[in-house]
Amino acid sequence: MNSSLFLTLLLTFVLVQFASAQYSAEFEAFLKKFGRNYDETEKLERSVIFEKNLIQIREHNKKYDAGETTWKMGITTFADWSWDEFVQKKLGVRDEQKCSATKGPMTVLSANYPESVDWRLQGVVTHVKDQGNCGSCWTFSTTGCLEAHTSIKTKLPPVPLSEQNLIDCAGDFNNYGCNGGLPSQAFEYIKFNKGIDTESVYPYEGVDDVCRYNGSASAVGAKVVDIYNITAYDENGILNAVATVGPVSIAFEVISGFSNYVGGVYSAQGCGTTGDDVNHAVLAVGYGTDWITGMPYWTVKNSWSADWGVDGYFYIQRGVNMCALAACASYPIV
Repeated sequence: MNSSLFLTLLLTFVLVQFASAQYSAEFEAFLKKFGRNYDETEKLERSVIFEKNLIQIREHNKKYDAGETTWKMGITTFADWSWDEFVQKKLGVRDEQKCSATKGPMTVLSANYPESVDWRLQGVVTHVKDQGNCGSCWTFSTTGCLEAHTSIKTKLPPVPLSEQNLIDCAGDFNNYGCNGGLPSQAFEYIKFNKGIDTESVYPYEGVDDVCRYNGSASAVGAKVVDIYNITAYDENGILNAVATVGPVSIAFEVISGFSNYVGGVYSAQGCGTTGDDVNHAVLAVGYGTDWITGMPYWTVKNSWSADWGVDGYFYIQRGVNMCALAACASYPIV
């Protein structure tokens, strides 16, 4: 072996070892920050997943720093999860489900809408919750929307409602507990059921359980008179509702990488555009325009805890049906 080849191989070995040490140090910091305790076998498996995700994060952020993308990734609590694991534990709209939204007249926009709206500033949006390892996102979108609309109508502070009530009791309305559901059909259950219990009466467990709906006057936190299903793909209809009525339950397709979102306006090319593609339900609580990029966005409340994203929220591109967000939009009439 000549000296030149030997030096090249030696340098490559040193660089690989240096990179591995860096990943190892970041992984150890991650374990400490998020309180992970693994046995040696799982720790090794998780470290491999973490390194793969970290590479994706760094490559993406190079594009962000270069102005080639409008959102940023970072090390979140999901940084040592595989994509398949994330889909299984966090996403919750089943293939068998169809949106209640149907074809209808598209909304004609008014010139009188505010340039931006944020219902959080009106004090009608409850704190960000955490669905845990249960595909119950649909229940959090439902309760978050109903909490806000009830508060808007009563002019009282919002009362947290029971997601577990929906997980356990709304199965006859094409919902599947921890295996998925849709807010529009959850609103139908609440209307038929003549109410939903408060979170304090029927606390969250994050597992499928038997129905224990209380239904007493002191236990029921809100009722639904009717459901407004916005015409499928009518994003202007969502704008009209958020601007003039209140927050709107929406669903969209989450694809790989979004789990490690930490800021900016999310925009992706690899997601779908139809109701058949959506896999996660969330709550649009406002809208605006990014002052740096000029990109219109929705302000969206998620259910992955306040430690994720921007204090539990994210921003997503508005006006282009990004990731099919306009396919399944609805809100309750209270």
